[in-house]
Amino acid sequence: MAEDRYRVVIRCKECGEKYILRGRRNDDGEYETGFKRCVCGNDEGLNVDATPE
Repeated sequence: MAEDRYRVVIRCKECGEKYILRGRRNDDGEYETGFKRCVCGNDEGLNVDATPE
């Protein structure tokens, strides 16, 4: 079975910046998108919403 891709929307709770990325689920159930942190420096407290492509 091929890995499913997801459209991942990440929104920063501190500044409200929104990122729309594509990613896949890893073995831990998290989404791998390559996203590290928001432009404001926040790397915690992010809203993550994913939908299958």
